[in-house]
Amino acid sequence: MLLKKLNPIFLYLNTKQWLTVLVFLLIWGITSISYWKKYEWNPSSMVNFGHEFALQNESETPKNAILFKGEEGDLGAGYDGQIFYYFSRPLSNFNLNWPKGFDESYRAPRIGYPLLVALFGFFGKTSAIFGMYFWNITLILVSYFFLRKLLDEESKPYAVLYLLSPFALGSYYVLVSDSVMVSLLIIAYYFYIKENHLVFILLSSLAILTKEPALFLLFPLGLAALFRKDWKKMIIVGLVLVIPICWHLYLSYRFPNWRPGRLTDFILPLEGMISYMESIWSQLAHGNNWKDLARLLSRFPLLVLFFLGVFLPFTGKLTKGWEFRISFLLILFMVGTAGYYHFWSVYENVSRMFTLSIPVLLLLYNEDKTIRKQEYILVTLLILVLFLIKVLFISKQLNYQVGF
Repeated sequence: MLLKKLNPIFLYLNTKQWLTVLVFLLIWGITSISYWKKYEWNPSSMVNFGHEFALQNESETPKNAILFKGEEGDLGAGYDGQIFYYFSRPLSNFNLNWPKGFDESYRAPRIGYPLLVALFGFFGKTSAIFGMYFWNITLILVSYFFLRKLLDEESKPYAVLYLLSPFALGSYYVLVSDSVMVSLLIIAYYFYIKENHLVFILLSSLAILTKEPALFLLFPLGLAALFRKDWKKMIIVGLVLVIPICWHLYLSYRFPNWRPGRLTDFILPLEGMISYMESIWSQLAHGNNWKDLARLLSRFPLLVLFFLGVFLPFTGKLTKGWEFRISFLLILFMVGTAGYYHFWSVYENVSRMFTLSIPVLLLLYNEDKTIRKQEYILVTLLILVLFLIKVLFISKQLNYQVGF
């Protein structure tokens, strides 16, 4: 087995934590530099400010920020990192005015990441951008060491997969919230195990407010407490919903058109994957541009990973770690119901949905050493290699300008 040949590497890195962290910093650093190089070495480029949105929020846009002018038809829309940046600005200014041009119906609930960024934003717009880098890098490093404390000696060497996850790296690459949410959740779970309930509630609430898939781990924890008739833990897990519910009640007052059910509009079972496969057949049948085909096929390993993931929770001793099996399946349900237009048509959108699967897999393996994890790990490592090839050698420079 190929994974057995890689095991000595995992074991060695496990004994040399300084080297593991160095490898992490090198990969994330090289990825950052490769991005900045295309845009005059300007770190604001990874925030992905769209020109049109920057115009609408000019007073809160950094003076020399990289503004993406966009390709034909997208009006310089940029990417999601700018949303978290712009929403952090009113928080830094002690108000809750929603930035102009963005749909508040499913973005506004995700105040957790902007709240963290706002702590740096008190010192200015450039500091807010620094905060986006700081939280992504710091939280994944801190949560990595907390995760190691949760794992036994046999599972611990595989924790490096969490630190080198291509999905967390993909989230960082566009400075969005997936990696931040997962990091907060892992730290919260550590305090759950240590029965530090207040810290668990606060961090879990923040994780939910950072991104809703945090519930995919918290909900099975509540089920496990219910199954074991541990009423105290049931109440503790239930309390993590209090702060998010209060925030949602505020949103229903602040934005009359807001509704929590808006997210269900994106649930389209298998539509995304079917449409993606159809786009491949169409390109093979009628296309002659190998670059377009290569961009299409870049998402194919994610499709393979999805089907491997569906199989994985049903291996091993099913009575062990069943709450993590449920968590894993909920993550894959999210991937399987993601539509083509919003998710499967863009590599970054669908890859980030797998971010939570890596720590959940490690926690499941910690409970049941007989699960069939090999294929999922190998494909994940392949995706990491392909992602690095993409960002270093394939990704093209987009149309942009510096400031206004």
